[in-house]
Amino acid sequence: MADKPILSELYAISLKNGQDCSMLYGRRNYDFQEGIILFLAPGQIMAPLKGEKERKDASFSSWTLVFHPDLIRSFPLKKQMPDYTFFHYDSNEMLHLSEQERITLTDLAYSIQKEFSKNIDDHSCRIIVSQIELMLNFCSRYYSRQFITRSTENKDILIRFESFLKDYFDSGQLKKNGLLNVELCAKELGYSSHYLSDLLKKETGRNAREHIQLFVIEKAKDLLLSTDEPVNIIAYSLGFEYPQHFSKLFKHKVGVPPRYYRVHR
Repeated sequence: MADKPILSELYAISLKNGQDCSMLYGRRNYDFQEGIILFLAPGQIMAPLKGEKERKDASFSSWTLVFHPDLIRSFPLKKQMPDYTFFHYDSNEMLHLSEQERITLTDLAYSIQKEFSKNIDDHSCRIIVSQIELMLNFCSRYYSRQFITRSTENKDILIRFESFLKDYFDSGQLKKNGLLNVELCAKELGYSSHYLSDLLKKETGRNAREHIQLFVIEKAKDLLLSTDEPVNIIAYSLGFEYPQHFSKLFKHKVGVPPRYYRVHR
């Protein structure tokens, strides 16, 4: 890697072998450890923080798969890429692999390399893209496993998340910062918004945005039934800039408009 920062226009999937290496990726500092895999997406700045030192006793090989977005542009994988949210996870959210998982991904990486090294024909791109998609699907499976094996830690995060929602409204932060959003919650808890949403989805069946919306709706129900405040005032008090947005969300989640809920509850 060059000594100077570079703006990456590529996707990269990198398996770590036990090299002493750190890298700045965007605002994130990645301190590599053996047995982890790193995902990089286009549009981020990368810069080395210190050199690499290969470990002689490493039990498996490092590799990095790099591909340009144009490779997948004409294939269904292009539309599926937003589903692989781990490309936007932070440094403390990297995927830790078992030995068998490392073998599976490494076999795929070498298979891609082998296909790329052949004489390119009409089938080459399709075969390579299908292998990349398979690799990403395996990574999704492994992240699901990681969420499960860290269930105790995840439940603690869920408790902290719910506590933050309550404190945000009770402490007056709503008036200062406005309507609560996923990015603010994730920053408070020390995670990326994508990782927090995926974690909550695995634990509860609802992502972070859905949790916030349901919390706001419950607050709205309390205010509608316990006060005589007009609906627009309640909307403003919950952080909505436009009352019609509140009414639309309330009807979508509850099934009836706020005024109807107040009268017929």
